Amino acid sequence: MQKFGTFLSGMIMPNIAAFIAWGFITAFFIESGWTPVAGLGGFGTNADGEPNVGLVGPMIRYMLPLLIAAQGGRMVYGVRGAVVAVVATMGVIVSTDQPMFLGALIMAPLAAWVMKQLDKLWDGKIKPGFEMLVNNFSAGIASAALAVVGFFAFGPVVEAISTVLGNGVNWLVDHSVLPLASIIIEPAKVLFLNNAINHGVLTPLGVQQSAETGKSILFLLEANPGPGLGVLLAYMLFGSGMARSTAPAAAIIHFFGGIHEIYFPYVLMKPVLLLGTIAGGMVGIGTLAVFDAGLRAPAAPGSIIAVLAQTPSGSFIGVILSVLLAAATSFVVCSLLLKLSRKKGGDLAEATAEMEAMKGKRSSVSGVLSATEEAEEDQLEAAGVHHHGAAAKPVQRIVFACDAGMGSSAMGASVLRNKIKKAGFTDVDVKNVAIANLTNDVDLIVTHQDLTDRAKSMSPSAQHVSVDNFMNSPQYDAIVEQLKTTNTQGAGSTH
Repeated sequence: MQKFGTFLSGMIMPNIAAFIAWGFITAFFIESGWTPVAGLGGFGTNADGEPNVGLVGPMIRYMLPLLIAAQGGRMVYGVRGAVVAVVATMGVIVSTDQPMFLGALIMAPLAAWVMKQLDKLWDGKIKPGFEMLVNNFSAGIASAALAVVGFFAFGPVVEAISTVLGNGVNWLVDHSVLPLASIIIEPAKVLFLNNAINHGVLTPLGVQQSAETGKSILFLLEANPGPGLGVLLAYMLFGSGMARSTAPAAAIIHFFGGIHEIYFPYVLMKPVLLLGTIAGGMVGIGTLAVFDAGLRAPAAPGSIIAVLAQTPSGSFIGVILSVLLAAATSFVVCSLLLKLSRKKGGDLAEATAEMEAMKGKRSSVSGVLSATEEAEEDQLEAAGVHHHGAAAKPVQRIVFACDAGMGSSAMGASVLRNKIKKAGFTDVDVKNVAIANLTNDVDLIVTHQDLTDRAKSMSPSAQHVSVDNFMNSPQYDAIVEQLKTTNTQGAGSTH
């Protein structure tokens, strides 16, 4: 489930900026927006008396699903898969009047996989000089056929699934039981299925709802930072040991940085605290329902800053109260539970390890919680094992790669970038990318140890460094030391 959820969110997360752009364009330019513009908002008629198309409609119907399709195809079969996926998804898009986000999530990887299998059939069997002809025509014929299949068979099926899911959400809203969704969402977040639920299900449905009404409550079902904040505040006052001392920093990262992952170990340490997050989530959703409030586009990451940036003018009271009341409810319930169980203190490091086992890799942000001397010694001991060779040439381009190219790799890149600048190397470029976008023109690639083999296959000429914790790795100091040897010309006066 985690792999499937990661795959789904991997298609949407790199395109979140486009969703946010669509949200801002909708907020400003539609007929009921802040600054209505007929030509951009898609209302009224033009000089020829024809209805204005605008930006809002084409973006949600074509641009956003095709961006998802391109990313999904690229994840399965590179650029070739992306092209085939886009063409095939176009058939699904025009088969219905609904925005085909769900269709893109399914059709894109399927089309890319089909192309990959077809290429295997004639791999190594093409006569010299005919490679381009065969490659282009095979992809063109396959993608055209898949587009037709999507139009006649796939579109109606996806439309039916979208309708069922949408009706299910509407039923929950109409019967005032949508808060019960927290019983599923809050435990799923701690089990690291939050991306699958939020970006795989809630975001596509929310975008369709927002296109119709200008806002959607679905964008805040999972992204509300209130329940997690309540947990961390409770630990700040009624926790003990390391959990209590680290809770303030975790609360800042969670609430303002929007990285909810930071509070998961605190819940796993005392699973009974799920009662607090569920109660907080239910109160938050109930508040949104009472005030008929929502967001106009996804809040990603789930930071209070992103939440407020995507709040339409008529929803500020409802949204702010939903966050505050969710945090207050979670805080009260978790505080009572912590006081009742104070005699039985949990182990934060053990809970962090449990979370990382569920996630399938070491968490970048939870590293700030458990970087004890013993852990550092273990990492230093392992440094020599995980460092794959030494570069003989100067290192100019360093890339951090993770699943989505955000979050953990961005934090790791920031840490190393600061270390390199302090050492006086101004000629070294440090960036973060999704591992699917790696190229073979990079000098040094830093990946989590579970992804290193995949990175090597995609960029064999680069030097590869494995880490088990993007936030706090002794390998970063080793890289800086290496630069002092290979990049002496680019160093500052102290080197």
